[in-house]
Amino acid sequence: MNRYLPLVFAGLLGVGAAANGLFMLLSPANWYFAVPGVTTTGPFNQHFLRDIGLIFMLVAIALLAGVARPATRVALWSAAALWLPGHALFHVWEVAVGICGPSALVQDFPAVTLPAILTAALALWAWQNARRDVREPRPAEDVRAAQ
Repeated sequence: MNRYLPLVFAGLLGVGAAANGLFMLLSPANWYFAVPGVTTTGPFNQHFLRDIGLIFMLVAIALLAGVARPATRVALWSAAALWLPGHALFHVWEVAVGICGPSALVQDFPAVTLPAILTAALALWAWQNARRDVREPRPAEDVRAAQ
């Protein structure tokens, strides 16, 4: 696989998380009514939405900083990969206990489950690259190009 493709995915996921987080922080009521399915999960709570908006901003920072700083990539992408899949599993739990119908999983997939899967894959990729780099140091010019 191209070594730069995961960085592109991380950048896109980071920008998406930042956009979502900013929307949640700056206009929680508009976010609540604009995102399909959200109104069926419970009443509007501005404080709660802004808390989650902050988490999305932290995820965005972790993903984007990991792109820019390879030495921090494993830790930052792993942190993002803890929250996003946990969030996706919480959506599955809501269906399992009857809060939402099974159609919510399909509706949530592009914005909840897919980013969780991709971020977990990015964290695994970062771990594998870090292990490989320890075993097989790259020439100095390759290290500079990867940063």
